[in-house]
Amino acid sequence: MKRIVSLWLPLFATDRRSRPGKPLSAWRHAPLATLTRIQGGVRIAGANAAAEAAGVVPGLPAADATALCPGLKTAPAAPAADARALAALAEWCRRWSPWTAPEGDRGIWIDATGCAHLFGGEQALLDDVAGRIAGLGFAVRAGLADTPGAAWAVARFGEGATGLLPEGSARQLLAGYPVAALRLPPDVVATLARLGLRRIADLTALPRAPLAARFGAVVGLRLDQLLGRVPEPLSPLEWSEPLFARLAFAEPIGRSEDVAAAIHRLLADLEPMMERRGVGARRLTLRLFRVDGVALARDVGTSAPVRAPGHLARLFAESLDSLDAGFGIESMTMMVTSADPLDFRQEDIESRPTGDALPLLVDRLARRLGPAAVFRVAPAPTHCPERLCAKAAPLSAAAGAWPDRRRPVRLPPHPRPARVDEADGVPVRLGNRALVGAEGPERIAAEWWHGAAPPSPQAHRDYWRAEDERGRRWWLFKDGAAGTWFVQGEFG
Repeated sequence: MKRIVSLWLPLFATDRRSRPGKPLSAWRHAPLATLTRIQGGVRIAGANAAAEAAGVVPGLPAADATALCPGLKTAPAAPAADARALAALAEWCRRWSPWTAPEGDRGIWIDATGCAHLFGGEQALLDDVAGRIAGLGFAVRAGLADTPGAAWAVARFGEGATGLLPEGSARQLLAGYPVAALRLPPDVVATLARLGLRRIADLTALPRAPLAARFGAVVGLRLDQLLGRVPEPLSPLEWSEPLFARLAFAEPIGRSEDVAAAIHRLLADLEPMMERRGVGARRLTLRLFRVDGVALARDVGTSAPVRAPGHLARLFAESLDSLDAGFGIESMTMMVTSADPLDFRQEDIESRPTGDALPLLVDRLARRLGPAAVFRVAPAPTHCPERLCAKAAPLSAAAGAWPDRRRPVRLPPHPRPARVDEADGVPVRLGNRALVGAEGPERIAAEWWHGAAPPSPQAHRDYWRAEDERGRRWWLFKDGAAGTWFVQGEFG
């Protein structure tokens, strides 16, 4: 027989907003509500107990809520953030069972089948669940029953903070619950109430055909799910076993060669795990446990997914010279803390003369020279030549395109002011050098989208490609606003 726990956090969205910035005790008795825009106006999305006691309820206009409760604290509703937080809380609930899942926007399912004896029984399990979650600062109600529907009803309509239905008792103990405990749509609940059908017992006594003719299959389906006549499978959060390897030694080790061999052994154990999962490591953490109780840690990162033990071992080898083994290392662990998909089987760098070896080479260079020293040059979204080149990740995909016009290969960081003589707007002398030819102008306008106001019509540059009497070629421009000349670069 299955045993399902349903958790209901009636104030989850507002509770979780009361925590950042202040101790929970500072907000415990303060009225707090979240706001959302509905039907063209700002309304209350959720309220905590203190706000509800003052008359602030979901759906109330924000202005009316402020009038009812002048000290009301408000925060914008964030459904996406609430969903992520609820999923994280459901993940945290795996301390009681590996099968957990969020339910709606304020609930969590826990499949506790076969788990209760580990916590001293079902009531002890419920008390532990409710106590720990309440300790995190959330209002919570918990129910445990044979079916998800019965547990859901007990959590929301039971008398206490926790409710436990013994096996096979759902029909008798839930008969007096309101029809809303069947998880029916609000309009169906309202219609049933107008017909005088307010309790679950009122529905179980009726034939199904009239109910189906009036409300469709939803009422009968919810009744059957409540009583276990129709199975209701749960979709638990995906469980991913950590990529982890451990190695213990009969005698403590301390030589760098022994540590390196152990690292290679750990990586070799991790390689088939990553291959079965179709991923490669992007970041790994090595922990070394000394006999004196000190734990050392080393982290390495890769520029692309990797699972080749030889390459990863070389990345760790860079830091072994500074390793203090003390009186010896008695055990070591290796964990992949970040991984990305990797389909092909990766080999060592020496046996891969093709382009697949490039990520491995980048990792070795970055480990030796530092991550900031290894990069590729990418075009930046600008027309200004001195800002055209930007640093990008060494293996990132190319974004944008380089100008197809002729440009010097190397440019100084900033244009250099120069004395240029001109005739009819054409440069004829650069300093003491006579210019025998000039081609241009090529006008580059100011980037108006970077400023709040449109630039002046004179805010432009007129570029010239000029050659002096010695054959040196220069890239010059005249500032349209100031009328001064600059040397942008030199061809050659």
